[in-house]
Amino acid sequence: MNITPAWLFRSDDGELLDPVLFRLLANLRETGKLTRAAEEAGVSYRHAWNLLNRGATFFGMALVDMRKGYGTQLSPLGEKLLWSEQRVRARLGPQIDSMASELNHQLQQLLEGTHPVLRLHASHGYAVALLPACPGELDLRYCNPQEALNALGRGECDLASFHVPSCPRLAERVMQVYRPQLEGQALRIIRFVTRRQGLILRTEDRDRIRSLADLTRADVRFINRDEHSGTRVLFNLLLAEHGIAEAQIPGAAQEEFTHTAVAAYVAAGMADVGFGLEAAAAQFGLGFLPLSTEHYLLIGHEDRLRQDNVQQLLAFMGSQAFLTSIETLSGYAPDRCGEVDSFESLLAEDREADRG
Repeated sequence: MNITPAWLFRSDDGELLDPVLFRLLANLRETGKLTRAAEEAGVSYRHAWNLLNRGATFFGMALVDMRKGYGTQLSPLGEKLLWSEQRVRARLGPQIDSMASELNHQLQQLLEGTHPVLRLHASHGYAVALLPACPGELDLRYCNPQEALNALGRGECDLASFHVPSCPRLAERVMQVYRPQLEGQALRIIRFVTRRQGLILRTEDRDRIRSLADLTRADVRFINRDEHSGTRVLFNLLLAEHGIAEAQIPGAAQEEFTHTAVAAYVAAGMADVGFGLEAAAAQFGLGFLPLSTEHYLLIGHEDRLRQDNVQQLLAFMGSQAFLTSIETLSGYAPDRCGEVDSFESLLAEDREADRG
């Protein structure tokens, strides 16, 4: 089961705009040709014209500009509508995916009878989103690191995600933040991927935004991640290393809850720069300034890792097909994917690499 959000516009007299209009606008931006945009949206050329005309009547302003020799381009209103719809999807996507996973689990238990389900509570990311393709049933719920680790401690999930910088100095400080959730448990880590985090910005701003220090300028608008996210923890540590207080950054109080939503916010022109994953920047054709590489790991209790469904997941993570899919994600790389390890070994490995 997949759940897809639909943004509906309804007038005071009950007229409803067809949601396919947003697919049409997105395709028009990509192709600049109404014939191709209609075909890719699965509607006829005539119906596409009707949608655009109805939209213009509905809002009292054209959604596209047509100029001979230049094809069909979105008007300022068309651009604003499309970016708004994409921001809605980016902001709500992880919550909706979690809900779909929960409903799938409940329906399968009802239809097929009670059977083992592997429960994973994880931070939002592009690689972890690929894991539900594994054999067996994986119930993936998105949440922040503290929520995931607390759920693991209460036995509400089998595995939790955790991300820690590959820089030993930063890694030690991140471990201090989460140590209360990690202590007193026989935990092992599952190696997964590395991913790059940094500044997400439009290409035209690369010359004026070159470092964290530029975020403090009055003419630079920033969009932040939510305060409980692991990415926000990393960002604040980087600021501290550069002697920058978050209060010095215009817009730091404005938050989004996913990497995708941060990138969509920047791409829509509502901010000049955000902090997040390279993959999110690539998704929206944005520029990226790398500032940190981190390990994205899975964690579980040592005895649980011997379960058949966990072993099945580990085999899937180490398969060539899955490793190939990871390599298609900008800024991601397999990190001894599917191997069971310890925090101590991982940190020692990074310290050795840092000395070398």
